[in-house]
Amino acid sequence: MLSDNDAIATVAVKNLETAKKFYEDTLGLTKVMENEEALAFKAGRSTLFVYRSQYGGTNKATSVTFVADEVDDLVRTLKGRGVTFEHYDLPRMTRQGDVHVAGPMRTAWFKDPDGNILSLVTPPNAASREAVTASARSTDF
Repeated sequence: MLSDNDAIATVAVKNLETAKKFYEDTLGLTKVMENEEALAFKAGRSTLFVYRSQYGGTNKATSVTFVADEVDDLVRTLKGRGVTFEHYDLPRMTRQGDVHVAGPMRTAWFKDPDGNILSLVTPPNAASREAVTASARSTDF
């Protein structure tokens, strides 16, 4: 039923101006829409929708995952921009610095200024990478 429809990652934040600086300047996303209550950013072929909400930052699970060929390089770059990475004790995963490793899969978690959890992941193989990104087709605003 919905398998042919695009999906958009949606993140609630309390302070839209702070979020704008973080997503645009720190993460380097391209803003494609802005109004008084919401922002939209391009992320690859996907769109990330950020909106003002009193419930911003209350989700305790990963809100957005960015698929990347090289997580370690992105971690270094983001750390240089002031991002702090989260460390979790997860079954069947080890940690190499800020990067969690499970076989060939590498992932790292960090939070936006409201505490929303974001992640970077290098899937274990190209087929997995295509499957992950296939569900994240872009939507124009």
